[in-house]
Amino acid sequence: MTQPNTITIESRGAIDILTLNRPAQLNAVSPDMIAELTAYFADLHDRPTTRVVVLRGNGPQFSAGAELGSDAFAAPGKGRPQRQLKMQQSYSGVIRLMRSCPQPIVGLVHGAACGAGFSFLLACDVRFAAPDARMNAAYISIGVGGCDMGSGYLLPRLVGLSVASEFLLTGRFIKAERAKAIGLVSDITPADELLAKGIAFAEDMLRVSPMGLRMTKQALNTLIDAPSLDAALMIEDRQQVILLETHDHAEAVAAFRERRDPTYSDQ
Repeated sequence: MTQPNTITIESRGAIDILTLNRPAQLNAVSPDMIAELTAYFADLHDRPTTRVVVLRGNGPQFSAGAELGSDAFAAPGKGRPQRQLKMQQSYSGVIRLMRSCPQPIVGLVHGAACGAGFSFLLACDVRFAAPDARMNAAYISIGVGGCDMGSGYLLPRLVGLSVASEFLLTGRFIKAERAKAIGLVSDITPADELLAKGIAFAEDMLRVSPMGLRMTKQALNTLIDAPSLDAALMIEDRQQVILLETHDHAEAVAAFRERRDPTYSDQ
């Protein structure tokens, strides 16, 4: 991908730190940012050397949400519905790529995460929050539906339908303590320790086999909508048979028996 302007990417070995980088605009999500995030997450699908992504925001806020008045809102005139749908699908497409990319994504939220920024967090696999974090599905507050960019699908699966309805129907903010209580974030960490917390968690995932990590995210994505226990067990059985045949499985068993750290080859 070309050098981005609205995000930064720092690689620390197999971990990418992806930062929303429009601090003067409170990391408002513009069409340019969407294009750059699309390119980044699409590229991840074929980049096994990156095994975990840490997502954060630069500046005082994680993200103020979609930039109102930008090109994301099509100008009046002939063909506006078609143009607006194309733009809408480019925004929601980032959520699809985040969920489908094989790398787990660790979201670090501080300050406000509104609208599109909130949806980015929902699309992460694990979330940690600073004490000042506050999140909302701001969509309904600007006269559109509260379900947007995956919020109507992801939030009920994370916190249950009743709690999700509370926030999607009102646009209310979810503050850090409530977010932890309902399981939306895993832990609350001082803001100056938030990145270290995310990196430490990512490093824990680097201690497992690369293929096992990728297939576990894939299985979780599928099993959340499995129609029955039998269907879920069928998926799990096939995953395990595949992984049992890998060199990394043999290495993990040998390392366990020899009381040493495994050395994985992703084979």
